[in-house]
Amino acid sequence: MPVAIITGINGQDGSYLAELLLKKGYRVVGMVRRSSTVTLERLEGIQDSIEIAQGDLLDQSSMVSMLEEYQPDEVYNLAAQSFVPTSWNQPLLTSEVTGLGVTRLLEAIRLVNPKIRYYQASSSEMFGKVLEVPQKETTPFYPRSPYGVAKVYGHWITINYRESYDLFATSGILFNHESPRRGFEFVTRKISYSVAKIKNGLQNELRLGNLDSRRDWGYAGDYVEAMWLMLQQEKPDNFVIGMGETHSVREFCELAFGHVGLKYQDYVVRDERFYRPAEVDLLISDPSKAKHQLGWEPGTSFKELVEMMVEADLRLISK
Repeated sequence: MPVAIITGINGQDGSYLAELLLKKGYRVVGMVRRSSTVTLERLEGIQDSIEIAQGDLLDQSSMVSMLEEYQPDEVYNLAAQSFVPTSWNQPLLTSEVTGLGVTRLLEAIRLVNPKIRYYQASSSEMFGKVLEVPQKETTPFYPRSPYGVAKVYGHWITINYRESYDLFATSGILFNHESPRRGFEFVTRKISYSVAKIKNGLQNELRLGNLDSRRDWGYAGDYVEAMWLMLQQEKPDNFVIGMGETHSVREFCELAFGHVGLKYQDYVVRDERFYRPAEVDLLISDPSKAKHQLGWEPGTSFKELVEMMVEADLRLISK
């Protein structure tokens, strides 16, 4: 039975990845930070099938101990301070966790067992002020937030450890991926949850920032399969994962409100408070390398994703 450790297992991606690996016969260990209340609601249904280990990307010794105890075959680093607006308010914490935390984990792997296969969760936010359309593995980075900068560091330190120590260290550059398990602070979930509340008479308006900002949105449940496929290859590499299409926040609103028979123009209010200090206007992936080398294809369309999120939040509100 192969053993996999997932950092950030209680996040959106971690929960979907844990479900996938369990189906594939893995022993799954999730690393979570020590706190008085560990939130595992996204793991409902599989909580008894996984093991939880305490560790922190700020503390290398805890990761060394975890690797020594569980002797994993694969490590998926999904933990991060991942909310872009928060990275402006907490830039140092974001740098420590999302950036330097990668080095601590890679160094722990190098010291304990260099044969461990490692997956680094890179991000399309690294492209930021895009220098090429669409964006692929060779597109230069131009991050526009402390989060994006930290992810660039994590990406390059992964490549450095791969080339310097011959580690099987792979980087997945994932474009925006959403689901009903997305945090409420993210714009997609903010929209779907607000639509459900407005439809049920519990909210009157939805305040958003830049409606013209465009993203390449896919379904998180599809994208975790690409993570697993990357670690099954003969050689480690970097892969862009996305839909290869772009949609605006306005389009997301139009589909979400339209799904419940409403017009977004009647409820959405632009609010300057939600604009970023440095905006990322256009992200669109070129996932052809992943499709060719990994055999990966997304299974959920943009429209299906939006409707899935709205339906899930309608059920949540009805409870």
